[in-house]
Amino acid sequence: MSTSARLSALRMADANANRCNEGLRVLEDVARFVLDNSELTSLLRELRHNIVKAVANGLNEYVLMLGARHTEQDVGYKPAGDIAPRTDLVELVVANAKRAQQSLRVLEELGRLPHFEIQNTAFFQSARYRCYQIEQQLVSLLARRDKLDRLPGLYAIIDPEMVGAISVVEAARQAVLGGASVVQLRDKKRERGAILQDAVAIKELCAVLGAIFIVNDYPDVAAACAADGVHLGQQDMTVEAARKVLPYTAVIGRSTATVEEALRAVEDGADYVAVGAIFPTDSKSDTRPAGLETLKRVREAVSVPIVAIGGINADNLSQVVMSGADGVAVISALLKQDDVRGAASILTVRFKESYARPIWKA
Repeated sequence: MSTSARLSALRMADANANRCNEGLRVLEDVARFVLDNSELTSLLRELRHNIVKAVANGLNEYVLMLGARHTEQDVGYKPAGDIAPRTDLVELVVANAKRAQQSLRVLEELGRLPHFEIQNTAFFQSARYRCYQIEQQLVSLLARRDKLDRLPGLYAIIDPEMVGAISVVEAARQAVLGGASVVQLRDKKRERGAILQDAVAIKELCAVLGAIFIVNDYPDVAAACAADGVHLGQQDMTVEAARKVLPYTAVIGRSTATVEEALRAVEDGADYVAVGAIFPTDSKSDTRPAGLETLKRVREAVSVPIVAIGGINADNLSQVVMSGADGVAVISALLKQDDVRGAASILTVRFKESYARPIWKA
């Protein structure tokens, strides 16, 4: 390789090493300051440091690379003018992940040149593929966080066995119009085909009205109707198994009745936990008592959102929220009322009176 060609390659190596680490630093700060994710933060920091080492240690004369840097003579350099805004954090992550991935590919290709000092091309290839995985993880966590940010409030559980004269779709619509932030379709009796029909319709109305839609028990139904997530009982499939069925942006909740179950659910990857039964309830026969004291202990033990369930109504809702609940799941207090929308409105007002901000972000 001629001297001029070698210097040009050094300039490319310098530019792409810097570009890569700039992109990774943005991703690291999102993981650290936005998501509070220590695992991804450490992984991205280590990746940045290893890339610096791979470039610097692979060059016999690293100073030559710095000496080849001539920003003012770079035909591709332009002073910053109007910069297109990012619409959200997801777009920010995608843009900077692509920046890092493309730079890693350039470094990988440079390492294939004869007599060029960067020899460890396999490292840059593996780093690029790792960056693809990190991008997916960050986008998934951000998308799920957006849904969880909308979780606080009335969590309406719609059960065909309890809707009375109206349809499950109409019950869901009335609940959301009354203020419910989340709708869960819980159907223990019918075949999945019939459940899916209602799930598709409820998902559509929730999307229009701005509510989160969750399917109880069945990840396959949730995936088929593009639900926002699924809720799993203690005897249902694992969170890990459900993730394999669902889009990576879907949230997963897990029912718990003890602190130990809640901790295990979080460790397994649940995005939120439901705690109950808080009070005696006749809407489900196989509930286990948890109570307000357990709710308080779970609040102290986990940092994910908590939905309280079991016997909650307009009279006791405030003490449930004050005990640590971010959402209150109701069935009888909603569906057994003559006016579902009116009942939802009253419950929503009571919730807002008691809940200042997401407790898990306090």
